[in-house]
This record gives sequence, C-alpha cells and structure tokens, in this order.
Amino acid sequence: MKLLVDGRQAYAYTGGKPFDPALPCVVFIHGAMHDHSGWTLLARWCAHQGYGVLAINQPGHGRSEGPPLPSVEALADWTLALMSAAGAQQATLVGHSMGTLIALEAAARAPQCVTRLVLLGTAYPMKVSDVLLNAAREAPMKAIDMVNALSISTPASKPSYPGPGMWVHGSNRALMRNQQALSSDINLFEHDFRLCDAYRGGEQAMAKVTCPTTLITGTRDQMTPPKATKELAAALKAQVVMVPAGHLMPAEAPDAVLAGLREALLR
Repeated sequence: MKLLVDGRQAYAYTGGKPFDPALPCVVFIHGAMHDHSGWTLLARWCAHQGYGVLAINQPGHGRSEGPPLPSVEALADWTLALMSAAGAQQATLVGHSMGTLIALEAAARAPQCVTRLVLLGTAYPMKVSDVLLNAAREAPMKAIDMVNALSISTPASKPSYPGPGMWVHGSNRALMRNQQALSSDINLFEHDFRLCDAYRGGEQAMAKVTCPTTLITGTRDQMTPPKATKELAAALKAQVVMVPAGHLMPAEAPDAVLAGLREALLR
C-alpha cells in the first residue's frame, strides 16, 4: 500500500488483505536496517484475523522514499502522520528494537491514538557501543556481520520463518546489506544506530503513556538483554513475555512471538 506522508511516498505492507480503516488497526514498526519484511508472519496473522495492518517502511528504508529522518522524535511524528494518511484514528503499535523507541515516543505524543504498545527487544537507554558505532562509520559491511552475529542466539536457527527452508542468518544479513546498498547518499547503518544511541526522551515519554503495554523479550538477547528492560517494564506497568531467542526474535522464535502478540492484543 502506497501513501503520501509529508509530501513523500511511503509504503506499508498490509498482510495480504486490503487495508480497512474501519477495523482495529495494528501498526508494525521495524528496527534499524530493516523494513516491513521482518513482520510477515505477524502481519499476515493479524490481517487474516480481523485487523487492519500497516507494516511500515520508514523513510529511506525499503520502498519508502527518503531521506531517512534525523531522530526518533521525527519518526514518531511521521508514524502518526502515516496513520492519519491511511485513515486510522487509533492503533496498536508493535515495534522491534529501534522501532520500540519510535512506538514509545508516538504513544507519548498522541496517547489518544494508541490503544496498546507491544515492544519487542527493547531497552532504554538503547546505548550502542563505540566499537559498533566506529565499525558502522568505517566498515559498515563488517558492522552488519557483527550485528547479525549478536542478534541471533544460535549459529543454526530452526529454519521456520517465513517458511520451511529459510536461513535466518543469511536472510537477515542480506536484508541489511540490501538496505545499505540502496542508500547511496547516506551510511544508513551508522544513521540508524546513532538514532538509537542518541534518544534521550524515554523517561518523559514513559510518564505520558496511558495504554496497556507488553514487552516481548528474548531470554538470550545480547543487544537488549532482559536485565536492561526491568526499569522500562516497571515504569510502563508492562506485562513481560519471555521467548527463547535472541534479539531477532520474530525470525528466530516466530511461533512464541506470535503467541505473545496474540496475548497482548487481548489486553
């Protein structure tokens, strides 16, 4: 689905069903160096169970026109504008990694528009190590391999997403490399990870969130480890769902993540 947001073309995957703004809406917000494709299973389940789905591509990612936006706050405003452009007055926001910061900020800025928050692989602050940031600047392809290795908890994940035979490590690496190659005017890897590192509005945002919140956390997550979510969970009075996976949990443990999402949608 193509939409015009702030004068530029944006793309949202609708889960295999035409988007109907009259249905309860679920907006999926991807993490750094990703796009809508990481949400395929969850988006399709929602679309075929009576929800209107918008799995977005952020500006400068995938099929959405650039340039990439300069901050988490700007991306939160853009997400709310995309919802408006699609005719969705309210939505559940589901974010992964960097997308959780965007969802949190959007819920704080427009609490009347957000009915639930579901945050996968989150932490605040979402600090990024100097080693990774330096690698992102000087050797982004090497940095992509570093993140890929850290994001998946086993060297041989069960090949179950999005269908039998999928190579989780290879597909994630290929997606990030493709995003980097398509962004000829900017080092997208460094851009996205610096946005995570720079975001400082979390405490103020948490204080303004009024909707039910669920955290879905990987027990073996090295990027946003479970211990980093405790204060966030307490501040948001969140339900916490643990799944046996690393940071890339939608691909590594798709069934467990879907079960967590289904539970969250009932809150």
